[in-house]
Amino acid sequence: MESDQIIPSLLTIQDANKSYGGIPVLIGASLDLKAGEVHALLGENGAGKSTLIKLMAGVVPADSIQIHIRNQPAVINHPQAAFNFGLRFIHQELNVVPQLSVAENIFLGQKYPTYGGIFVAWQKLNERARAVLAQLGVTHIPPRAKVARLSPGDQMLVSIARAFVGEDTEETSAIVYVMDEPTAALAGQETAQLFTVINTLRKRGCAILYVSHRLDEIFQIADRITVMRDGQVVNTSSIQSVTPNDLIHIMTGRTLQQVYPARENQSNTQTLFDAQMLKTTAIHGVSFQLAQGEILGVAGLSGSGRTELLRGIMGADRLINGTLLLDGQSIKHASPASSWKRGIAFVPEERRSQGLILSRSVGNNVTLPQLRYLSRIGIFLNHRAEWNTSTTIGESIRLKSRNPSQIVRQLSGGNQQKVVFARALVRPPRILLLDEPTRGVDVGAKADIYALIRKISAAGTGILMASSDLPELIGMTDRILIMHKGRMAGIVETKGLTEAKLLKLCYGELRDNDN
Repeated sequence: MESDQIIPSLLTIQDANKSYGGIPVLIGASLDLKAGEVHALLGENGAGKSTLIKLMAGVVPADSIQIHIRNQPAVINHPQAAFNFGLRFIHQELNVVPQLSVAENIFLGQKYPTYGGIFVAWQKLNERARAVLAQLGVTHIPPRAKVARLSPGDQMLVSIARAFVGEDTEETSAIVYVMDEPTAALAGQETAQLFTVINTLRKRGCAILYVSHRLDEIFQIADRITVMRDGQVVNTSSIQSVTPNDLIHIMTGRTLQQVYPARENQSNTQTLFDAQMLKTTAIHGVSFQLAQGEILGVAGLSGSGRTELLRGIMGADRLINGTLLLDGQSIKHASPASSWKRGIAFVPEERRSQGLILSRSVGNNVTLPQLRYLSRIGIFLNHRAEWNTSTTIGESIRLKSRNPSQIVRQLSGGNQQKVVFARALVRPPRILLLDEPTRGVDVGAKADIYALIRKISAAGTGILMASSDLPELIGMTDRILIMHKGRMAGIVETKGLTEAKLLKLCYGELRDNDN
């Protein structure tokens, strides 16, 4: 980027204020997006980032706000108004309709091409969807496919593609792209494709507001950063003038000396869990053992079978073949309900569709699998016990909510993730299955969750942790099981492992003489 003095502002927000139930979530927030820049917006969960974006998108009304687009006053009181002003949004959550096709989801809210203004021109719609996906370098997703059949990563690509409607034609008015955690569900190659698109938009003179908890991405892609804390903007500066440690301190008000807490001496090698020749419709012949207190990582590319392995163990996907032994006892006819009773807890990959009842309270969601332990004579729910349990667990993971009666839908995405995590800890589990446990969680809360994982494993719980975050796997696990095309490619020790070597293993490209 050139000097700030000669670069025009495309979008300016001043004095944005918003309260819910008398509790302020935005206090005088301001933001300035310039042409041709990637501007990172950072802050802990609940800092106000998503609320500010919703005001920009016209999704929720501000208590007060001043907006200028190309230095002209603007009023954005509806999503269509934001679209007409040239603002495009990629929201944090997977806002897709599973029952519709990829093409229908991409053009959701837009006018479909028709014959005579009556009949939908499906072939043309699918062709346009294919062209929009091509803007992202995505060729493997069929426009006619039902979104419900796609992986969460591919569903996120569909959500991202929606923001590029119009880029497939000669006429487009998009000037600002707002990306809220766009890579949360993406693998490395998909993230690289998105960054290529971002650089193309930057060269066209667009402004990109980029929200992410992954600091390595921020330093790779951003020109400037704005940090929010407790609903207020506390810092705006160039990316060259700060370090990762600076940003952590600005965001959290404290210094993180060590992101991944050290492992205490672990000498227990007694086998806790034994899986042999597991087979579902997506995985084939996977075998491994998990020791008491061990943290076993699961790595692999998108579609490799990471998630499906955990779902098969939990009983969410039917096991076609294979045996499961917990404490030497055979597990037969596994189902999610029976797994919870056996002490197998699960944090699923996609919180909104798989892990939460958004219309219910924090307390209801946290205690859902353990109601029989929180009831009187096994029939009547002990509301005081539910409240106390939810409060205690919430405090242990720094959950930001008003109280256990707050509706989960009202929480930030990261705090919703914490609710799912809290549910797994209501009763100390024998086995903890974690699928992307820190997705959408800020850097401060990640450190808290990592410390909690260490504490749980030190108490003897065996942990199986699937993640697309390679530093997380290397920093937190004892060994890593590699999944490749639905099969286990091997298990490697974490000690001495590098990201480059682990990535090669995930691609199935590592030879014996590779380092």
